[in-house]
Amino acid sequence: MFFKHLKECRERRFARDELGGGRGFGHRHGFGGRHGFGGRGKFARIFDHGDLRYVILQMIAEKPRHGYEVIKAIEEKLAGAYTPSPGVVYPTLTLLEETGYATVAEAEGNKKLYAITDAGKAFLAENRSIISAIFDRISETHAAHGGGPAPQILRAMENLKVAIRLRLSQGPLNDEQTRAIAAAIDAAAQAVENVK
Repeated sequence: MFFKHLKECRERRFARDELGGGRGFGHRHGFGGRHGFGGRGKFARIFDHGDLRYVILQMIAEKPRHGYEVIKAIEEKLAGAYTPSPGVVYPTLTLLEETGYATVAEAEGNKKLYAITDAGKAFLAENRSIISAIFDRISETHAAHGGGPAPQILRAMENLKVAIRLRLSQGPLNDEQTRAIAAAIDAAAQAVENVK
């Protein structure tokens, strides 16, 4: 009963967002705070409330994708200027599935491959002008940040940071483990310095 109620609440919120009302996912000021990305005031906001669901649905319309692939595709389209968090992408994928716009094509363990449904294709067609405007902003951002760090480098840096945090959160390290992790990080730094 509780899950039925939860689903109905999500559907109502999604419907409000389609009509321009409601907050959708994210915070009161959208992604990145009141000044755009990270509150720095440096970049214009790319996504308004609810825009990310259009982007994600368009991404899985291009080809079925796992949540991680959606995150990386958005990051690449924005030249590394913005990477949506898993805490935004996965609930949006679930919402798209629950509203009938996406389906899980196959699942390998915890990894779900999302594909668009006919209802999702119809939803994209009905909202083509909105989606075009969103992707125009994405293209502008990509052009403005194309000279920045390559998305692959930003991704690799983030992967290293997450791996270190995850390992440190698993409990105290002994001396041997500490030396091994420090040596691996030092070796990576040395390898980067040696790239010509």
